[in-house]
Amino acid sequence: MSDITLSAGVRQILLSLQTTSADLTTTQEDLATGKKVNTAFDNPTSYFTSQSLTNRANDLSALLDQIGQAQQTLDAANNGLTGVTSLLEQALSTAQQAQQASNDTAGATTGTVNLTGNTLAAGNLLIATGGTTYTVAITSSATVSAIEAAINGTAGLGSSGAVTASDDGSGHLILTANSPTTTFTASGAEQSAFGLSGSAVSGTSTTRTTLQTNYNSLLKQVDQLAGDSSYNGVNLLNGNNLTVNFNETGTSSLTITGVTFDSAGLGLSAIAAGGFQTGSNITAAETSINTAISSVRAQTETFGTNSSTISTRQTFETNMINTLQTGSSNLVIADQNQESANLLTEQTQQQLEISALSIANEANQSVLKLFG
Repeated sequence: MSDITLSAGVRQILLSLQTTSADLTTTQEDLATGKKVNTAFDNPTSYFTSQSLTNRANDLSALLDQIGQAQQTLDAANNGLTGVTSLLEQALSTAQQAQQASNDTAGATTGTVNLTGNTLAAGNLLIATGGTTYTVAITSSATVSAIEAAINGTAGLGSSGAVTASDDGSGHLILTANSPTTTFTASGAEQSAFGLSGSAVSGTSTTRTTLQTNYNSLLKQVDQLAGDSSYNGVNLLNGNNLTVNFNETGTSSLTITGVTFDSAGLGLSAIAAGGFQTGSNITAAETSINTAISSVRAQTETFGTNSSTISTRQTFETNMINTLQTGSSNLVIADQNQESANLLTEQTQQQLEISALSIANEANQSVLKLFG
C-alpha cells in the first residue's frame, strides 16, 4: 500500500471523512447513553467530579435506609409506651377501687382481734358499721367468751344485727358481718379495752383481695409488654441504646438513650398478700403508679422529639441526595436536542465528504483519459 500515492485533495477529503466518522460515532454514543461524558477521556474533570457526587449520593442513600430503620425502632418503643401507659392507668384505677372498697356496700368483712397473751383492762370497744358506731362495755380481765357475749348482746349487733362475735378457740375474737351488704371497722377504744396495738384489729375485704390480684396481674402485663417492644433486636424500653448516623463520615449522629420500663424499672412492685387490706399501702401504691405514669409520659415526649429529629433528617437526606444526583448529571448528561442536531449535521457532512471524494476520483480519472 506504500506504493499508492494519493493526491493532496483526496488525502484531505479522507482525513475529513475520518474525523466526521469519529464525531458521528461519539454523537451516536451520547444519544444512546444520554451522556456527553462517558469516560475520563471525554472530559476528566467533569467525569471524576460526577463520580464523586454520585458516590456520595449512594452513601447517603444507604444511610437513609438505616435512618428509616431507626424510625421504626422508635415507633415500636412509642407503641410500647402507649401500651404501658394504658396498663398503668388500669392499675391506678384498680388501686383507687380498692381504696374505696371499705365503703363498698357489696363486700362482706371479717375482723380479727388477737387476745392471746394480753392483759385486759376495763373500757369500751367501739364498733362502727354502716355509718353507726356501737359502744360495747368490757369489764376488767374479761374472757373471750364474755367479750363475745357482750358484743352479741349489744342492740344492733349480735346474730340478728350487723355483726356477730365468735372466736377460733385460740384467743382470736372474730367479728363477722351478717350481711354481704354490710361492712364494718373496729376502732377507737379497743386499745384501752384490750391494751393492744392498733394493728391488732384487722379486716379482710374480699373485694380488696380480688383487686389486689388484678393489680399484680397488670404489673406482670407491664413487664411483658415492655419486653415485647423491640424492633430488629433493639428494645429502647429494655435499656438498649440506639445511635443513628446522619452522614457518611459518622460525624453527624443522634444517640437515643433507652430506658428500663418494666414494673421494677418504673419503681413498682407486686403487693404482698393482704397488702391491699390496709389503706396506707393502697395510697403508697397509688403514689408510685402516678410517679410511673409521669415518667412514661416524659419519656414519650423525649422519644417524640427524637422521632421529629429523625424525620427532619430523613427529609434533608432525601433532598441532599437529589441535589447530588442532579449535580452529577449536569456534568455529564447530554443535551438530546443538541446531540440530535449534531447527528444530523455530521451525517450530512459525511455524505458531502463522500460526494467530494467521488468527485476527486472522477477528476483523477479524467486526467488518465488524456493518456489513453
